[in-house]
Formats: sequence, C-alpha cells, structure tokens
Amino acid sequence: MTTQASAPPSTKSQALRSFDVADFPALTGQEEEWRFTPLKRMRGLETGTPAAAATVTYDLAALPAGVTATKVPHSDPRVGSVLTPFDRVSALAYGNAAEALVVSVAPDAVVSEPAIIRVVGNGAAEVAYGHTFIEVGSFAEVTLVLEQVGSATLADNVEVTVADGGKLSLVTVADWAADTVQAQHLKVRLGRNSSVNHVQVTIGGELVRQYTSVEYTQRGGEAELYGLYFADSGQHLEHRQMVDHTVPDCRSYVGYRGALQGEKAHTVWVGDVLIQAEATGTDTYEINRNLLLTDGARADSIPNLEIETGEVAGAGHASATGRFDEEQLFYLMARGIPAEEARRLVVRGFFAELLNKIPVEGLRDRLGDAIEDRLVKAGA
Repeated sequence: MTTQASAPPSTKSQALRSFDVADFPALTGQEEEWRFTPLKRMRGLETGTPAAAATVTYDLAALPAGVTATKVPHSDPRVGSVLTPFDRVSALAYGNAAEALVVSVAPDAVVSEPAIIRVVGNGAAEVAYGHTFIEVGSFAEVTLVLEQVGSATLADNVEVTVADGGKLSLVTVADWAADTVQAQHLKVRLGRNSSVNHVQVTIGGELVRQYTSVEYTQRGGEAELYGLYFADSGQHLEHRQMVDHTVPDCRSYVGYRGALQGEKAHTVWVGDVLIQAEATGTDTYEINRNLLLTDGARADSIPNLEIETGEVAGAGHASATGRFDEEQLFYLMARGIPAEEARRLVVRGFFAELLNKIPVEGLRDRLGDAIEDRLVKAGA
C-alpha cells in the first residue's frame, strides 16, 4: 500500500514511496526522474515482464568467518524493513523477487578479511529480479564487496542496515558483459555513530541505472559515497543519490568521477542532498567530475542541495565536465613520454583518488588495469 500521498511533492522528502507498483504510473520518459534514461533499451524492466528461473545466481565461496549469507523467502520480515521503493522499477523488483539473499555480520564482530559476493548473470535474454539484504550488527566492522558479472536483464533492490557503532566498507562493482541492462536501488540506513563508506564502480553493461539512498536514524551517522564510472561507445551509465538528513549532527560526502569515450557514450549523475528542518549540525558536500575523452560523448551532471534549516556545520556542491586537458598531455610528452601512454597516465591519475578508496588491493589493481585496457583498445 502507498505510504505517502501521491500529490506532486514540493520537497524531496515528500516524494512518493510505496511497495505497490500500481501507485506508480506507467513511465513515459517525460518524468523528471526518468528523462535521461532510454526506456526503449530497458527490455521490459519498466513494465514488469515476468522473470525466468535461475537467470542470476550467487557465488558465496569467498565469505570469511564472521559473515554469513543465506537465502530467505520474500516474506521474511527483514525484507522491505529498510527500503520502500521510490519508483516504478524498484517497486516491480520488490514485488517480483521470490526470495532474498541475507548477508549478516554479528554484533561486535571485527572481520579482518573482505567478504566477496559475486552476482552472476547467466543470460540477458530473460528478465530477472533480485533482492539483497545486508545487516551489520552493533559495533561490528566489515568490508563487503558485491561484484556483478556476466550477462543479465536485471532489476534489483539492495537493503543495507548498519546498527549503532557499526562500520561498513561496501564496494559494489558493475563489471557486466556488454549486453547487460540493470536498474538497481540501494538503500542504506545508519544507526547512532555508525558509518558506511561506499565505493560504486561501473564499467560494464549496455545500460546501467543505479540509485543510492541514505537514511539516518540517530545522531553521529556518517556516509561517504564514492563513485567511479567509465562509459564506452554506446553505453548508458546513470547514477543517482539521495542523502536524506533527518536527524542532527550527521555527516555525508559524495564524490563521483566519470570518463567517457566513443560515439554516443552517455553518463548521467544526479546528486540530491536534503537537509530537513530537524537536521541541525549537518555537515555535507557533494561533487561530480566528468572527463570527455572523445567527441560524440555526453555527460549530464546535476547536483541538488535542499536545505530546510539555517543551523548547519557545512553544506556545498560542485560539478565540472570538461575535455581532455591538452596542457597535461603536452607536459608529459615534453618529457619524452609517447602521446598514447601520456593520455593513459592522465586518465589513471584522474581516477587514482577513487581507486585508492577501494580497501581490497587485488580488486583495486584489477579495476585499474581494466580501465587502462579500455583506453588501449580505443587507441587512446
């Protein structure tokens, strides 16, 4: 049932949230939230095409002691306790997912090794729906990697709850095959003095649309959201964030960077930060930077900051989109570095800060190599 009236919202906090897909009108592409997304390329994810069996599977072999993962029926009371869908596709995914993967970290557990879960697509011809629930107990500390590979047509929801004093480093990697279409909503709920450090990497797929939202329940919550994306010819990569400050004395930082090359490479970044009237003492900042490597690529970047109180510790946003810096290239070439290698160095330097946020060395190195391989294949 609808949890909020469907009248046009005057603020982001009043936007419709509902588990019932009937509460969301059919999409036309004219909606503000969907005007950048090529609906004709979504293969029925926006209409609720029935799912096929076993089109997406989970590899749970790399789970260290202290982390458990089990499949539960969709009727499990945890499912839907954090995330109420913001849009039609999220509601369709919620209603069509027959089960959920629950990943649990016990209270007070300090997990020394990263927990790696691989979501494997077994074919893009059929629609799949998924649901993941991640629960980090009070004062627990863990690094969790959610790596998405293979071919899929997938709509999925990911719920994350971090209890009081918990610390979660979450890395999500969309390294899909070139034929994949995905629409995902990831929602994080933070307890008192808890924190999440989320690094979102998107390099694969034909069309990938990822929506990340954060909710604070008590004072002292901290969310750092970083994103790295690289769009090649014909790819559409779209990232949206909604950080909702509803309680005092919490902090957020959003920093996304993207590179684009090739004809009709398209990226979209929309960052929404809302500081509600009760959220005094909030400290927040968001920034997006895009690097256009070739003609024919397009980056849309829209930072939004909505403040309902004058008592904030800090609030700001920035966005920049530009072409390759020829001065940097000239500087390197003047020191004997060939042009193609110099271009690769500039791009790797552009991404270096965010790659270094990934707390798993092997994954960090592999993603850096994947970016460089893409530049080499394009003749950059």
